[in-house]
Amino acid sequence: MSVREQYLEALGVDVWKARAGSTSPLAEPGVAATAAVAAAPAGAVAAPVVAASAVAAPAVDTGAADEAAWEALRARVSTCTRCELSQTRTQTVFGVGNRRADLVVIGEAPGADEDRQGEPFVGRAGQLLNSMLRAIGHARQTLYIANVLKCRPPGNREPKPGEVACCLPYLQQQLDMIQPRLLVALGRVAAQNLLATDTPLARLRGQVHSFGARATPLIVTYHPAYLLRSPTEKRKSWVDLKFIRAELARARAGA
Repeated sequence: MSVREQYLEALGVDVWKARAGSTSPLAEPGVAATAAVAAAPAGAVAAPVVAASAVAAPAVDTGAADEAAWEALRARVSTCTRCELSQTRTQTVFGVGNRRADLVVIGEAPGADEDRQGEPFVGRAGQLLNSMLRAIGHARQTLYIANVLKCRPPGNREPKPGEVACCLPYLQQQLDMIQPRLLVALGRVAAQNLLATDTPLARLRGQVHSFGARATPLIVTYHPAYLLRSPTEKRKSWVDLKFIRAELARARAGA
């Protein structure tokens, strides 16, 4: 039995079968450009003038600049002392994944496992998240995963408004560089902080919201840690996952 089938069996729903012609998540594109110019021998008749628009422009390598921008942001996060969480963290949890991802998944804050390892969603909740994503055809490495907060709140308490205000600009900068097609907020706390609302999660689910100056589409679903505590809600999470899959396909088709 495949991982997807195991997860769906746990949800108590039928196995979804991909339609013929469906595609896997897009691979990260590569760009290459070359040009060759031959020198004319001495005394040869001059070649006709070629319009500038017909000459291949030299390739511009933006990879180094992008990497520098990411590392500069990572360095600022790792040394951040904007709020009191800097005094109790083991390390910051910057984010992980494909920096050109169409899909970015955002949680609330690091937990104890994440605080030790420096990577989001690495504990039991992370394992369930990986299974949920694979169930709709997305391996963890094809998307980007981050949190509203980069530091663990003591005792895994909810983030304070001041902590969110200090940390959210870092996430906004990450999203500006990634420019994803879709965001997924995991859980009530992440959703309410990203959308600046106190609306209950039940009323936020099942619709497309928007986030930030770019009005990036955002969908709300349950946090995997909540599903571990309340397994009867997994069927509802499958409804959300299908909605996420459909909206991402629609966003890609409209590109």
